[in-house]
Amino acid sequence: MAITLINPDGLPRIDVYRQVAIASGTRMVFIAGQVAWDAGHATVGQGDLAAQVEQCYLNVGTALAGAGGSFDDVARLTVYVVDWTPDKMPLLLDGISRAAAKLGVTPVPPATLIGVAALDVPEHLVEIEATAVLD
Repeated sequence: MAITLINPDGLPRIDVYRQVAIASGTRMVFIAGQVAWDAGHATVGQGDLAAQVEQCYLNVGTALAGAGGSFDDVARLTVYVVDWTPDKMPLLLDGISRAAAKLGVTPVPPATLIGVAALDVPEHLVEIEATAVLD
């Protein structure tokens, strides 16, 4: 495995991600922001943040598999959420949990959440991009 995830002493422990990813692999994979489209280009979960988060994570998983990797290889995630407010956190976590159950993983790489005014199309509520390192 090319990625080791840690929470160093002196930094706060966050349950949903680790503070640091240590990469030792040789190939970097940059995954474009994934939105809640299915393979047929239809939006999944219109108006449902949790369903869209789940689809975004599944799409990231599909992209990782296409590159020969998995969530174990992710060094960093960036999550963009339209009109973010802290009260949306349970929906975000629900979507992550549902995707994790389907993928059979616990995706906890370092992550940054950014609130944005809008994404590519009005029905998209979230977009997730990833950087992975493979052996």
